[in-house]
Amino acid sequence: MITNPSGAVQAYDKMLREGGSPGLAARDQGGADFSTMLRNAAERAADTMLEGESQTLKAAAGTADMTEVVMAVSNAEMTLQTVVTLRDRVVQAYQEILRMPI
Repeated sequence: MITNPSGAVQAYDKMLREGGSPGLAARDQGGADFSTMLRNAAERAADTMLEGESQTLKAAAGTADMTEVVMAVSNAEMTLQTVVTLRDRVVQAYQEILRMPI
């Protein structure tokens, strides 16, 4: 699996510019808590995937600009790779917790 550090930095920067902030600082600044930030990220990921699907259907019908189709599908692919990577990291962290001695 290939990860793109610059993409992660850009996503983090975008999240900060949109008003979110990591960790406990979000509560101190009156911003969203972690669960709200996570919900918003999941909704944006789903929206990106739906946009890619919508553009693909338009391309199949012959009514879409191919540049927009390629961009939407590329964004959807990158979003899917990010979600899969995050899932793998969460599972890995959970397994590490299970291996901890009590």
